[in-house]
Amino acid sequence: MMIRALDEALSQDGQFRPEMAVIGTTSGGMSFGENYYRALDQHHDLRHTPRWIANYPPQKPALDALEAFGVSVPCHVIANACASGTNALGHAFDCIRSGKYQRVLTGGYDTLCQLVFVGFDSLQASTPEKCRPFDRDRTGMVLAEGAAIFALENLESAQARGANILAEVIGYGISTDNHHLTQPNPSGIGPRQAMMDALQSAGISGTQVDYINAHGTATVFNDAAEGKAIAELFDRVPVSSTKAMMGHSLGAAGAIEAIISLLAIQHQFLPANINFRAGDEGVNLNIVANEPRSAAIDIVLSNSFGFGGTNASILLQRFHQRPVCDGPIAA
Repeated sequence: MMIRALDEALSQDGQFRPEMAVIGTTSGGMSFGENYYRALDQHHDLRHTPRWIANYPPQKPALDALEAFGVSVPCHVIANACASGTNALGHAFDCIRSGKYQRVLTGGYDTLCQLVFVGFDSLQASTPEKCRPFDRDRTGMVLAEGAAIFALENLESAQARGANILAEVIGYGISTDNHHLTQPNPSGIGPRQAMMDALQSAGISGTQVDYINAHGTATVFNDAAEGKAIAELFDRVPVSSTKAMMGHSLGAAGAIEAIISLLAIQHQFLPANINFRAGDEGVNLNIVANEPRSAAIDIVLSNSFGFGGTNASILLQRFHQRPVCDGPIAA
C-alpha cells in the first residue's frame, strides 16, 4: 500500500525532490510479530524468523517504499495512536514552516492484523452491523487499512518551479488530555484545544471553516466528546465522518481523511456521513446526512483523535494564486 501511494504521489510531480519523510502509523508490521510469537509458542519452524523480525519495525514499509523509488532521505515515524497520520502531516508542515526544509513527503499507513482486531473487540468498540458516526443508535466502529502520501513544499518554492499545487496546509493543532487510556475526556476539552490551536496557527476564526471532516469513530465516547467540542466552537458548520464509508484505518486515518478533505476542496462538495438517522439529543451538529452535497468550500478542518487523549487537527485551504507570504505550505 505504501508503494502504491508513493507511486501515485510522485507520478503527479516528477520534479518533486523530498529532503525528508514523516510517516504516521500505529502497528507497523504487527502481523510479522504475530507470526514470530505464534511460532515460538507453538514450537513451529523458525526458519522465517529473520524475515519476520526484519519486517516488524514500523519504519520498514516506509523505507521499502522510499527504496522502491530510489529516494534516500531521513524518515521520521510518528506513532501517536489514531492521531498519527494527522500528526505526521502537521509535523511536516511545521518542519517546512520553520524554514529548515523545503520539501517533505508525509502521510500514514496501517494494516489490519488479528491482534489489533481482537483488541478493539475486547473493548466492545467494534460494531456487528453498520458504522453510524454521530447517530444516536451507533453500535461501534469498523476497522480498516490503507495508506496515503502527500508531497508538501514551501509555497514560494512550489510556485517558482511551476508545480501543480492542489491545496495549502494553513494550520495545525495538537493536544493531549491524559484523561484515560482508551476514553477521551467527556468534556471535549482535548478535541476543542486541538481545533482552537489549528485555527490560531492559521490565523483564522471558526466562521471561516466551510467543512469539518470529523474523527467520528461511531463509538459513544468519541462521538460525544468530539460532537460537544465542535458544537461549542462552530456555528452549524457542515460535519461528516467518512469512516462510515471507509472504516477506521487507525494511524493512516488522518492522512486518508486529509486526502478526502482535499478532494472536497477540489470538487466543491461535502462528503456524506452515511448510515445516519438521528443525532444525539442536546448536540447541535449540522451532519451531512447520507448524501454528498455541492457546496462552496475554501477551508476544511480535518480531525484525528486517539487513545491516551491524543488529539490533532489540520486545516487545508483551496489554493488561490497570489503573492507569497510566510506561512502556507503547498500540497
